[in-house]
Amino acid sequence: MLLLDTHVWLWSVHGDSRRIGRRTRQLLARAESAEAIRVSPVTLFEVTALHTQGRIRLTRPPDQWIREALEAGGVRVAELSPRIAIDAGLIPRTALADPLDRLLIATAHHLEATFLTSDTFLLEYAGKAGHPRVHNATS
Repeated sequence: MLLLDTHVWLWSVHGDSRRIGRRTRQLLARAESAEAIRVSPVTLFEVTALHTQGRIRLTRPPDQWIREALEAGGVRVAELSPRIAIDAGLIPRTALADPLDRLLIATAHHLEATFLTSDTFLLEYAGKAGHPRVHNATS
């Protein structure tokens, strides 16, 4: 199973193959055929917030864009359970300052999913912590 970081989901929806590495595209293709791609509810929040702030431009209202992107890409929304929220809260702020990143990491760990990201902080954190499995989306 794969859990996509917000930017990776945006890149994949927009078909931005110059940002997504060849190996990552292969991972996504295999996971899509197995219906094993997930995004967190945190990602839905981030996409909407980024659009509202003008940092990204969606071609449709956020709720419609998200609904269509989920349907078209074979992506499912992962559960954000109390256990995930608690586990995220246990990650020290000194290790990961962004609480949304902590929720994403805890979600990937709970799902036993490989987390696709190009965020160096998240790649370094997971490398040091030994979990969750991470993959640099640019490779």
